[in-house]
Amino acid sequence: MPPPPADAPARYLAFRQALGRPPRRERRTVRVRGLDFAVWTTPPVDGAPPLVCVNGGLLYDHRSLWPALQPLAAERQLVFYDQRGRGATPAPPGVRAARITHDAGDLAALAPALAAQLGHPHVDLLGHSWGGGIAMLAAAADAAAATPVVQRLVLIDPVGVTGDWLPALHDRALARLAARGHDAAHAVLRAHPPDALADPTPDPARHAAYARTFFPAWFADPALAPLFPPPADASVTGATIAARLRREGYDWRPELRGLRARWFVVHGDDDVLPVAVARDTAAHLQSVAVGELYIVRDSGHMPFWERPQDCFAQVKSFLNRPMLRM
Repeated sequence: MPPPPADAPARYLAFRQALGRPPRRERRTVRVRGLDFAVWTTPPVDGAPPLVCVNGGLLYDHRSLWPALQPLAAERQLVFYDQRGRGATPAPPGVRAARITHDAGDLAALAPALAAQLGHPHVDLLGHSWGGGIAMLAAAADAAAATPVVQRLVLIDPVGVTGDWLPALHDRALARLAARGHDAAHAVLRAHPPDALADPTPDPARHAAYARTFFPAWFADPALAPLFPPPADASVTGATIAARLRREGYDWRPELRGLRARWFVVHGDDDVLPVAVARDTAAHLQSVAVGELYIVRDSGHMPFWERPQDCFAQVKSFLNRPMLRM
């Protein structure tokens, strides 16, 4: 057998080629909380609960996780959905009042609705980045329901349980882009300080331009960034939520006291969102529920792209473990 390709882009492309074509997905609409959510499902897997996947980015729709998560579809029915006001899901009235807790409430309502539609008593949740925060909050809310349905919670490079990490992120990205010679991107970020993105009536196009310029800083290996052009989405709902988080900060620790789902945090060791944030998140979650932290070596914010073999092996191992009896 020939040795694997040495460079990161070639390694990733070889990995994708070995997977074959992604499975076909079924489109459906699920109505909860007065909104029609656009939902996509891969084929069912006998005996395994569906895995509801929650994308990050705040501005983006579900396509930031598909077909990235294809390797999990062989063992789980994957469920993707567009959050309110993103992609194919409409925004509610009063969009300027949008908060990330509204997204979490939507997911807490979607979870039992999806379990019922898909014919399983339980679902598991997987969230990436800001989607990890949404998934954490939704799992905690689900635990308080009369009949909880969320058993497992996978968090890939999630945001922290408080917003303490957010103010320093801009400067960390500036330093990384400067060190890599991304002069044009560095100049754009310098011209858009975080305070300018906290306006109560934000410009979605400005938020989208900032996110696209920031995007290369998420990668540990800069050679991989060109393979994944960032979305051009410009959501009023997403920009409003992002601006509010920058302006007001957040602290989810009181809400997360109710968490009961077994959890697994996966975090890249060279993420511009520091490993220290993941360790703090794991320490807090460990105080309320059973779980563990796994650090992916030589990876940034998207280990499912940068170190897919390691990332998916660990996630599959967690999802396949028998549930502990409480």
